[in-house]
Amino acid sequence: MNGSTSRGHRWGPDARGRSTWARGRIAAVAAALTAWLLVFHATVPDLPGRPGSLLETFLPWLGLAVPALLAVGLLRRSATALLAALLPAVAWLAHFGHLLLPLPGSAPQDPTALTVVQHNAADDNPDPAGTARTLLAADAGLVALQEVVPATRPAYDAAFAERYPHSAVLGTVGLWSAYPLTEVRALDIRPHGVGRDWQRGLRATAATPRGEIAVYVVHLPSLRLTPRSGFDSDRRDESAALLGSLLAAERLDRVVLLGDLNGTVDDRGLAPLTTRLDAPASGLAFSWPASLPLARIDHVLARRAEVTRVWTLPATGSDHVPVAASVTF
Repeated sequence: MNGSTSRGHRWGPDARGRSTWARGRIAAVAAALTAWLLVFHATVPDLPGRPGSLLETFLPWLGLAVPALLAVGLLRRSATALLAALLPAVAWLAHFGHLLLPLPGSAPQDPTALTVVQHNAADDNPDPAGTARTLLAADAGLVALQEVVPATRPAYDAAFAERYPHSAVLGTVGLWSAYPLTEVRALDIRPHGVGRDWQRGLRATAATPRGEIAVYVVHLPSLRLTPRSGFDSDRRDESAALLGSLLAAERLDRVVLLGDLNGTVDDRGLAPLTTRLDAPASGLAFSWPASLPLARIDHVLARRAEVTRVWTLPATGSDHVPVAASVTF
């Protein structure tokens, strides 16, 4: 038998007489389920343990199922499995494809845009001065930090003093600005049972060349993933709801929120924010953990403005990677 005939036989009936269309049905079902989860992830109930929020946190990684399903289809020589693998591929591209066009860092900077930087600098950062130098290289108009503590704040103040003469630090969140800041106030986004010494939100009005902008700098409560309770996001979700109410009452039309939200924009727990503010138009910019970034939980969101792209900056002494964004009005 020649090579051509041999290859054709491999895609013909198998030893049990099943055609290439009859094989690989389990893989096809898995492909359909993956596509369903990508498109209709909101239908996964948030039972105890919050499986829905956990799925949405790592939703982009469902795309890894596509090459795995294609490999199964080839190994099984199944036309059904190979065609079915297109379902999650199309679903992933429909949901996340726009974030890749253009690729982060490849688009020219809009000279009329406002560049902003968001970074959870970590309260145990061993090199705050080096972190500040990394952030300064972005040449942003606004820099927002979380986990600013007395041991690290002097380094940030000293490094930012010339470039950012205006600043506000309340609790553990800070904003350094090239533009005058007024109406600075603390945001009460404390979940139930948390004391008044927990201060992780501020609001300020920045007088930029594009007009006045309400700038929010926040750090929502951390999530917990334990065998007993599963994905525990109750405090984060409560804090997000409080912040959403404050945003709804904001008097200025233009709003830019910079923060460690401890969740992705697909996470239903952040709906009080994502239904009021727009997410970036391009860029994946996974920011956590710094050692192997798996999700973007550091965000730049806006109202009456467009976050045209978001990208990551070089790693610092934090367990988060800093993100920068271009905002147009």
